[in-house]
This record gives sequence, C-alpha cells and structure tokens, in this order.
Amino acid sequence: QVQLVESGGGLVQAGGSLKLSCAASGRSTSNYGMGWFRQAPGKEREFVATITWRGDITYYADSVKGRFTISRDNAKNTVYLQMNSLKPEDTAVYYCARSIISSGSRNGSEYNAWGQGTQVTVSL
Repeated sequence: QVQLVESGGGLVQAGGSLKLSCAASGRSTSNYGMGWFRQAPGKEREFVATITWRGDITYYADSVKGRFTISRDNAKNTVYLQMNSLKPEDTAVYYCARSIISSGSRNGSEYNAWGQGTQVTVSL
C-alpha cells in the first residue's frame, strides 16, 4: 500500500509562488499517473493537474494553465506542483493522488490513493 504525504503549503501574497511536493512511500508510484486536486471551503474537490507515469505528458485545469507546472522525479518517488502568479481563488487544500492508470486522469474516481492534503492560502 502506498502512502502519499504532501508538503510545501502555506500563506503567500497574491502574485507569489509556492512549490508543493508529494512524497510516496510504501510502494512505488513510478508506473502510475499522478495528479493534484484541490478543495476550497464549501466547494467540491476539483482537478488541478495530472502527469503520465513517464512524466512526458501533462494536463491542467483551465483555471491554472500557464501558471502551474506539475512534474515528477521517479527516482525520488516524488511529484511536484510549482504554482506561480497565485491568486486568492487558488486558496484551497491541495491533495496529491495516484491514478489507477499510467496516463493519469482528470477524473478523481480514477485515483485510488490520496494524501492528507496541504493548505494553500493566498492573500490580497
């Protein structure tokens, strides 16, 4: 069984940057697509970004395209989310997840392992 632990969240001013990390332990995530999701207070969880197992293809939600970058280091069993030009509407708990398919997915139901989440707060 894999355990996913996110880190790197915090409080940042609008326009600033943060880099989230998701470290996997227990079982390798190298053969699986990975994704980032977020959930703001009172809202449903939403897709942010996903990456294939090789790290060669990525997909983003329209709301973060051009500002966020997902990447992975399979040797370190770690996935990253670089977030630039942050906006107050990016405030949420961010979760990383392991997909059941190697290409990753925008659909949360196609993930079978989730981290506990890390809070990102963007102030004006």
